[in-house]
Amino acid sequence: MCLVADLIIVLVFVVIGRATHDHGVYVLGVLSTAWPFATGLTVGWLAMRATGQLGTSPRDGGIICLITVAVGMMLRVVAGQGTAFAFVLVALGFLGASMIGWRALVNTMRRFLARRWP
Repeated sequence: MCLVADLIIVLVFVVIGRATHDHGVYVLGVLSTAWPFATGLTVGWLAMRATGQLGTSPRDGGIICLITVAVGMMLRVVAGQGTAFAFVLVALGFLGASMIGWRALVNTMRRFLARRWP
């Protein structure tokens, strides 16, 4: 379930970026832009599993984000796609806030509910 949430975040990032830069939001275009980050996300999740982490803590979200962006940008270079410094910062900001944020929110809600309804 966590991997699916992260994948949705990556797709939202791609769709917003393509729409903002007038690249068109059509399936092949979104896939062309998303595959490097989806691959990076997969590598991030494999790293979580390899280290025995569940991928559910905000710290895990930060690590997954860093791996997603690093691998995604490297693959974009290999594929001849752009990796402007501002784009790297925007990717880190959006993906980091989203991937860390949903985990922090869920963990806070779990702690709150555990205190209210033991």
